[in-house]
Amino acid sequence: MWKPHIMVISGLTSGLVPMYIGEIAPKAYRGALGTLHQLAIVTGILISQVIGLDFVLSNDDMWPLLLGLSGAPAILQSLLLPLCPESPRYLYILLGKDQEAKKSLYRLKGPYDATSDLEEMRREKEEADKEARVSILSLIRSSVYRQQLFVALMMHLSQQLSGINAIFYYSTSIFSRAGVAQPVYATIGVGVINTVFTLVSVALVDKAGRRTLTLIGLGGMCCCAIAMTVGLKFQHEYSWMSYVSMSAIFLFVSFFEIGPGPIPWFIVAELFSQGPRPAAIALAGCCNWTSNFIIGMTFQYIQAWLDCYVFILFAVLLLGFTVFAYLRVPETKGKTFEEIAAVFQKGRKKQAQSPKDDTELQQLKTSTDA
Repeated sequence: MWKPHIMVISGLTSGLVPMYIGEIAPKAYRGALGTLHQLAIVTGILISQVIGLDFVLSNDDMWPLLLGLSGAPAILQSLLLPLCPESPRYLYILLGKDQEAKKSLYRLKGPYDATSDLEEMRREKEEADKEARVSILSLIRSSVYRQQLFVALMMHLSQQLSGINAIFYYSTSIFSRAGVAQPVYATIGVGVINTVFTLVSVALVDKAGRRTLTLIGLGGMCCCAIAMTVGLKFQHEYSWMSYVSMSAIFLFVSFFEIGPGPIPWFIVAELFSQGPRPAAIALAGCCNWTSNFIIGMTFQYIQAWLDCYVFILFAVLLLGFTVFAYLRVPETKGKTFEEIAAVFQKGRKKQAQSPKDDTELQQLKTSTDA
């Protein structure tokens, strides 16, 4: 049954949590802490897959307990939420409460010299004071943030249109077609791989970088989608092709969790300054959930139409996203929010720029002040 309140909460947390993590995390560990958000999600998926087995809780006697357990994480999170300090950036940049921001930094990091962090926030506040807190509609219309917004939306589209949710939603039927005797256990195997390689991403994201892992992930998924197609096409002629299909699915999920899975959720917060950041995250989250819904609703019909060639469609999309990431996605590893914004400002200056952008920024600020 569709539960509107669950969907609303899912949408809010998928945007607010990465934004909060991005604002409180030190830049050296921003990627790893952002990836922990994805790790929590995939761990929850794996646990639900296991306890949802018929002989565990998914049976006539135990299903009420299975349903009730879904409220346990929410209760735990509600109890722990008061222990989370307010974002220092929010306190300093938006509210102008420098002492409260300093106390929040001490809660997060313990006693230390906060001068460098406060100085970074002071510079960011100076830049934020020059721009308005941009609304969603203003962000869509603005040419000032167009490059960042395009990259953010494409990152989220690459995550969902990669075909990963086709694997998650229909993995049991896909494994059945591939000739697996117990497809439900193979599906749980996908969940295990999902979790393990998210841990790999946590370890690598602040060393290898966001752009590198995204390229590796998208390129690897493209190759795996082609391998899946070959395996499904020739599984009746060659019995060992079922192993090719199954291996390709496991590798597909592995490459997804190395980069395209966790990175889009937190990179949006890195691409935008404090003013347009909330609107950008809202738009990116909407794009993600909408494309998720479209894939979930249409994949079975696409599969019926294309049959064993269904993953060729995703291979073509993944190739396009790989080329886009190579050409347009900047590396944000180890950079401050100011430095990341400067990358896009430099890109705009290389174009034939008129005074339109500066005028537009002033109009945004004036309309907000009014």
